[in-house]
Amino acid sequence: MSETVIETRCGLICADCTYRESTGCGGCITTNGHPFYGECRLAVCCQDKGHLHCGECPEFPCQLLKDFSSDAEHGDDPPGARIEQCRIWAEQEK
Repeated sequence: MSETVIETRCGLICADCTYRESTGCGGCITTNGHPFYGECRLAVCCQDKGHLHCGECPEFPCQLLKDFSSDAEHGDDPPGARIEQCRIWAEQEK
């Protein structure tokens, strides 16, 4: 069984991100909540609560995560994909 690699707090899969290579982004965990575009409110919230990813939070899925997931320009395709990924990670940790 392969080890699960968690690169983001929100459930985004960095390998699928179209900005990763063009911006040299290391992901929010590696950059301590500061990916290529600056501070990520979602990552900082998760870190401040001591969680590895949003799926560990008792408020999951919170409105902030839902907003990130459904953002018109940078949201998930398919919608809700990062929320589902956090659910998967949380289940794998049980």
